[in-house]
Amino acid sequence: MKLIKQLIAVATVAFATSAFAAPAPANEAPDALVKRISSEVLETAKSDKEIQAGNQKKVMDLVETKILPYVDFQRMTSLAAGRYWREATPDQQKQLAAEFRTLLIFTYSGALSQVKDQTVDFKPMRSSPGDTEVEVRSQVNQARGEPIQLNYRVAKTDAGWKIYDINVLGAWLVEAYKGTFASEISKGGIDGLIKTLSEKNKKLASKPLKTAGK
Repeated sequence: MKLIKQLIAVATVAFATSAFAAPAPANEAPDALVKRISSEVLETAKSDKEIQAGNQKKVMDLVETKILPYVDFQRMTSLAAGRYWREATPDQQKQLAAEFRTLLIFTYSGALSQVKDQTVDFKPMRSSPGDTEVEVRSQVNQARGEPIQLNYRVAKTDAGWKIYDINVLGAWLVEAYKGTFASEISKGGIDGLIKTLSEKNKKLASKPLKTAGK
């Protein structure tokens, strides 16, 4: 879980520290989308004193309104669950996706509350006309240490482009969760995994944001 927390933390920093801003046309390109989200999150986080002070509700509201609408949780959950997703009932799929979404909200929020002076550079996107899935590549620059590679897998949906996986230093978030999910399912089935995520979410809800995800 420590690796997973680090992956999300770096991704959240990237959302919150990009210096780019772009409008939101109906045909917005995937790389422009990621840059725009970054700019909006940064502007809000810097101008809200309660967010800077670590107000849990404020930070989570920011994540809910500025980041989560652009993440495809259904697809992310199904990929993390692998073959077990197809074996789950529609109700189990719904519960699992809801708990996974809540877990990521807490982790994103905890990471966002610790954003400092990092900057992000986006690399030219490699794509062809008609592509429905692309990879947006970037790197997070730190005051100390080497730049951190951060890439996004983005897919075109009826609601526009949405992120369904992130890669930090060569490790994909979905792949990192896949092992955890499989382990829990082998012990208690889909219901066991749902219960485990639910219990973790309850614990995270009782912690300050800066310790969320630990």
